Amino acid sequence: MNAPSLPAVALQSKLPDVGVSIFSQMTALAQETGAINLAQGFPDYDPPQALLESLARHARTPGHHQYAPMPGLPRLREAIAAQVARLQPEAPAPDPATEITVTAGATEALYAVLAAVVRPGDEVLVFEPAYDLYGPAIRLQGGVPRYVRLPAPHFRPDWDAVRRVVSARTRLVMVNTPHNPSGAVFTAEDWDALAKLLDGTNALVLSDEVYEHLVFDGAPRLSARQHPALRERSFVLSSFGKTYHATGWKVGYCIAPPALTTEVRRVHQFLTFSVSTPTQHALADALEADPTDAHARGLSGFYQEKRDLFRHLLLDGGWDLLPVPGGYFQLARYDAFSPASDLAFAQFLAREKGVAVVPVSAFYHDGYDEGLIRFCFAKETATLEAAAQRLR
Repeated sequence: MNAPSLPAVALQSKLPDVGVSIFSQMTALAQETGAINLAQGFPDYDPPQALLESLARHARTPGHHQYAPMPGLPRLREAIAAQVARLQPEAPAPDPATEITVTAGATEALYAVLAAVVRPGDEVLVFEPAYDLYGPAIRLQGGVPRYVRLPAPHFRPDWDAVRRVVSARTRLVMVNTPHNPSGAVFTAEDWDALAKLLDGTNALVLSDEVYEHLVFDGAPRLSARQHPALRERSFVLSSFGKTYHATGWKVGYCIAPPALTTEVRRVHQFLTFSVSTPTQHALADALEADPTDAHARGLSGFYQEKRDLFRHLLLDGGWDLLPVPGGYFQLARYDAFSPASDLAFAQFLAREKGVAVVPVSAFYHDGYDEGLIRFCFAKETATLEAAAQRLR
């Protein structure tokens, strides 16, 4: 006797328009075609050897395989606070007990902030192009993304355009500096403009600063928490994955005033609860062993050399390269080579030239195509030279 068939379960998607991210798509295409992967933003070199040895040591330490405290290991939070105080002496040092939360990457921190403060109908201002997580994460909270386009080639905010979008319904403004994908960096004038715009409002700021140490050409590294008028309304996110070339470790943190941190932790404890214990110990070791912050301070020069090398290699091939003030991505126009859409051209490069890149239209909610592609230059010199040879 056949069992009765069950009716299909009807499921209405919360994100019906969202598929697999462009980064996963292009990485899969690179694997399929054997292309050099300059698409996804990860280095092809390992973290510092001392950090790896520290992780191995803590992996063998009894008691380091159980849950860490929900906000993060106290010694890691204390080390973060000490480093932030050294690198941002003009701002009060964050309290490790009440203002720092260790998260499962900056991605979890960002989601926890949005879940903590955005309610249905709240508007969140997003500068585009924007990392593809922002819009869906806002919508999952019932929030309404309000997009302001950053004009190429410098991708600096048009503050008159921003002013027209901010309203009494604005709950949060999302800033990303240095910016992904363009590398644009918020200046002191930008922070002043944002502070003036939000004066007298209840709007908060989420400042995604995961590339904070990758600022080039001697420009200052400026954080939202360094601005006295923004500090009390800002969540500042950072990433050990970017700082220590360890994106797969997925450890980041959120710095915010005590009242805001309380709300983030209320979500964090039910989202991941805590982050890998041996990994936190290893990162605490790295910070404690570097009281002059030589590693963090040296990243700007380390990546500026890679930027300059890659630009030199591509200029030989006739590419139209946009400026890169920070981060580890290079945008390029390709109209001298093809009239195709950026997605079609990215697919062509992977399949026919053996180099995977990301089409910048993926960073716009409406697929706006300005004829730009993004390269990641956080790669070994040999990788960059091989990719440039193929791109010629």
